[in-house]
Amino acid sequence: MEGNAGESAIHTNHMDVIHDAQLDYYGKILATCSSDRTIKIFDVNASGQSSHVADITGHEGPVWQVCWGHPKFGVVLASCSYDRTIRVWRKDQARGEWGCVFVSRKMELSVNSVCWAPHEHGLTLAAACSSGDVIIIEQRGDSWVETSAFRAHSVGVNAVCWRPVMPVIQSGNASPSKQIVTGGCDNIVRIWTCDPATGDWKETGTLAQHEDWVRDVAWAPNIGIPYEAIATCSQDGVVLVWRSEGQPGSKWTSTLLNKFKEPVWRVSWSITGNILAVTSGENSVTLWKEELEETGAGAGAGAGRRWTCVSDSVGKGTAKAR
Repeated sequence: MEGNAGESAIHTNHMDVIHDAQLDYYGKILATCSSDRTIKIFDVNASGQSSHVADITGHEGPVWQVCWGHPKFGVVLASCSYDRTIRVWRKDQARGEWGCVFVSRKMELSVNSVCWAPHEHGLTLAAACSSGDVIIIEQRGDSWVETSAFRAHSVGVNAVCWRPVMPVIQSGNASPSKQIVTGGCDNIVRIWTCDPATGDWKETGTLAQHEDWVRDVAWAPNIGIPYEAIATCSQDGVVLVWRSEGQPGSKWTSTLLNKFKEPVWRVSWSITGNILAVTSGENSVTLWKEELEETGAGAGAGAGRRWTCVSDSVGKGTAKAR
């Protein structure tokens, strides 16, 4: 694969389809995973050049997704596979070698998505399965414990994402609440909240507007903006951005970002939460930014919002809120 001028291309040498590629917290290490059952690790420098440093093997089926843990826990990577397992890998910094430190029990069906919780919740992992279940796994001391397993959707779960810990001062010694968002083959997005007293996960929001399988969900980082946002995408090419005032019981309202001609597989927020990357079946990654649109003289009640494509891959365009 060759890149255009000003772009960098990484030759992964995977022997089959690449399903995911994730940079670590500092943007210096890249992990890729493939249907060839392997995970590959690359060092990436500031100019975008990369060098292959490790192959990680152990999965017995296509590897769908990888996710980096927070660096305060060391160099930790989670992966999930069609082989019905979740694996956690850790790099031995002294020896420079990767080892598997946890393998889950075999799930009923494929494990489709993994996501680490914000570091404030400890080394905690959520995984989404084709059985409709979500599994929560935590490291406690030297052991890994499956703390929760619940049916999130009546059919398969394709994606799971944690709510970021918001930059607010917690009262007393209260811990931030644990919440996740899931997307399923029932065309529904669901929000789940962990009861701090019992540890049980309860559904606290249902976002039902997609008309086909929800392929990915992404809860936006929040750096002090007085609302929360979740991006969702579906098999029929629809990308929605949901917004809530962030208070308990606040209603979620949706904005159509764009309707693509092909399925949309991934949505991902920038670290500041103001740029959304969209990966579609049109063989493109586009970047979108929300802008204020004035429909009358001056700002105010007549102002609306629109999402503008700011990437160069498919040209520029706009999508207005409905």
